[in-house]
Amino acid sequence: MGPELSAYSLGLTDRAGAFLYGRKVWEMMSWYWPRAESISKDPHDRAFAPVWRRTPKVVFSRTLDAAEFDARVIGGNLAEQVAALKAESGGDLLLTGGSGAAAALTDLGLIDEYQIIVHPVVLGGGRPVFPPKDRLALRLVESRTFDSASVLLRYERAS
Repeated sequence: MGPELSAYSLGLTDRAGAFLYGRKVWEMMSWYWPRAESISKDPHDRAFAPVWRRTPKVVFSRTLDAAEFDARVIGGNLAEQVAALKAESGGDLLLTGGSGAAAALTDLGLIDEYQIIVHPVVLGGGRPVFPPKDRLALRLVESRTFDSASVLLRYERAS
């Protein structure tokens, strides 16, 4: 992650009222970020670790009853519980990664904005972020290049 993308990412996460994760992404995040400063010398990691610790976290899971680091687990009615989160949040709700959670929230019409960062790495295979369903109408509101490498595509749901 170059300095421009890092600054953008830190600004985005610093404004978030809560971080949202699917269970698999949560397991990776909750392993790494509490100890990131002792593992990494990367300036981005060192700057983000305290943001991660102080920001409320929500985990979407049908298998977890509880999660560490004061994370709240939501496993029931997503539509009701995410609406309640939106009403109580002190900022944006930020879902980072997790194709299952993204697909479920998309199906319920609960995502207002999509920010997709394209990195110049070609990987084969993997799970689609949005499994084939009905066509989703989006409106491009911004595109931006970071560090002459990664590209942000920012979309809003079209009305």
